[in-house]
Amino acid sequence: MAQFALETTALDGIAVICPQVFRDRRGYFLESFNAQALSALGLPTHFVQDNVSASGRGVIRGMHFQWDPPQGKLLSVLYGRIQLVELDIRPDSPHCGKHWTGEFCADEPRLVWIPPGFANGFLVLSDSAIVHYKCTAPYNPSAEGSIRWNDPALAIPWALDPNTEPITSDRDANGMTLDAWLSHPAAHSFSYHQRL
Repeated sequence: MAQFALETTALDGIAVICPQVFRDRRGYFLESFNAQALSALGLPTHFVQDNVSASGRGVIRGMHFQWDPPQGKLLSVLYGRIQLVELDIRPDSPHCGKHWTGEFCADEPRLVWIPPGFANGFLVLSDSAIVHYKCTAPYNPSAEGSIRWNDPALAIPWALDPNTEPITSDRDANGMTLDAWLSHPAAHSFSYHQRL
């Protein structure tokens, strides 16, 4: 069975999974998904959709989430390097409005479990990056949201090049503030006490 080491983060629910990596002069080999090993760590193993995004340097994607059905994600970087940011948007969470950030790259393979109730985003730090998500629920465009990546109330320390404007979609540039989300009726779709 694959061996995965689990690292907890400052935000309850987000978990970093370190797979066993076998390296030699050809490169490396690893199991990026093993249901039995993830289940032994108490993590979900039922995923219904895989997504892949390719982005160039300076692209910010996020902060995205879906409330109906609530969607969790198992994320990994297949190519390049990103700054990953996770924001707790669960109204009843003691960490609501707090974020966690880390740098992830394909050369040091790790996975990140992002449960429902977190807004997910990343900034591309390399010339390009390919990010893979396994999702626990199918995409529903009528129940997706985006928190503004630069909401001043969040004070997220994005690792932006000071000489370059970040590249975002119109949707992300015009996302909700956290306060607007917390006053939205759907905000109560997420609970700190709910576990997948």
